[in-house]
This record gives sequence, structure tokens and C-alpha cells, in this order.
Amino acid sequence: MTPRSLFRAAAVAELVTWTLLIAGMVLKYGLDAGDWGVRIGGSIHGFVFLAYLVVTTVVAVNQRWSVGALVLGWVSAVVPYATVPFEVAVARRGMLEGPWRRSPDDRSGAWDRLLFFVVRRPAVAAGIGVVAVALVFSALLVVGPPVPKG
Repeated sequence: MTPRSLFRAAAVAELVTWTLLIAGMVLKYGLDAGDWGVRIGGSIHGFVFLAYLVVTTVVAVNQRWSVGALVLGWVSAVVPYATVPFEVAVARRGMLEGPWRRSPDDRSGAWDRLLFFVVRRPAVAAGIGVVAVALVFSALLVVGPPVPKG
């Protein structure tokens, strides 16, 4: 899987989960069908949102994006349906071209060493990433929903 294909998959997954969340909100507020749709759609969306942030960060480090581009990538996940247009824009600018970097060069830093671990051991890194996202997701569930019940 290339940086481009991974980022595209994450952007589309984020878009799909926005649809699930919005559909749940329509069921809850438009059709008075209870909050089950928001609970399910919101949970899936929350998990994929966090995963998208991780994927965006890994791809940004690999592709050597500017901090501004990275932050814009993160912000695109907050705006409904913005991840795919963001992905298209960075792809058109050539910011997703090339393979995974696997070895250091004269510009490599601490984040690059972490990237090299991820690239050399993708299954282990994916497992660590899923566990990390699950832990953050669980902690956020304990804290409660972003909007208080009322």
C-alpha cells in the first residue's frame, strides 16, 4: 500500500462515517427514532476520525508536508465531507507521490525514525495504531459525549 492509497482509503472512510453520523442525526432529530443511530454512527465515526488523524500524520511525515498542510489535513476531518476534496487537492499538488521512505537521509529527524519503524513493520505498527486509537476512543467515551444531554 502506497502513501497515496492509504491516505485515499482513510479519506473515503472518514467521508462514509460522516454519512453514518448524519443519517443517525436525521433519524434522531428528524424522525424522532431515538438516539441509537447517533450512538452507532457517532461511535464508528469517532473511531475512524481518530484513525484518520493518525494516518494523516504518518503520511505527512513520510511526504514531508509542511506543518500547515498537516494541520489542514487534520482540520479537513472536522468539516463534513472535506477529507476527500483535501485528498484530491494534495494529490494534484504531487504531495502524495512516491513510495514509503525506508531509510534516513540528511534531512531525517526524530519523526522520521518513528516513520521508519512503521514502514518496516506495518503489521506491528497497525496493531499499535489500532490499540492506541482504541485507548483514546475509550477514554473519550468515559469523558462523555461532546454535547451534554439535555
